[in-house]
Amino acid sequence: REKKFILNLYNLALYMTKEIKRNIIEIDATGRAVGRVATEAAMKLMGKNKADFERYIDTGDFVVINNVSKVKFTGRKLEQKDFYHHTMHPGSLKREPMKKMFETNPGRVMRHAIDGMLPKNKLRKEMLKRLTLNA
Repeated sequence: REKKFILNLYNLALYMTKEIKRNIIEIDATGRAVGRVATEAAMKLMGKNKADFERYIDTGDFVVINNVSKVKFTGRKLEQKDFYHHTMHPGSLKREPMKKMFETNPGRVMRHAIDGMLPKNKLRKEMLKRLTLNA
């Protein structure tokens, strides 16, 4: 066990000496389903499209999603799906329908979908900083 840990630190030290090349990838969301666009963006943000992918190193690219307001929803999600958040006061669970959220800020719906597809660790915040949404 100890030997494996030392090797991982050695590999990390070797990897950190290399410069990480980040490309700018543009995705057009016109007429595409939200989940399809979100998975493509999440994979590019994590860097899974690169040959030197390591789960513990953030090697992802910059992602720009254009025409977020022209994305399509399959089924009846727009009417049925709700987003919840709690204000941490007793009895204050807030509900906002997806339709209302999409009308006010379509990028927020897309960002929420991509956020759910990224790994839940310390790298997530840095990955989301490289995401740009254009309505």
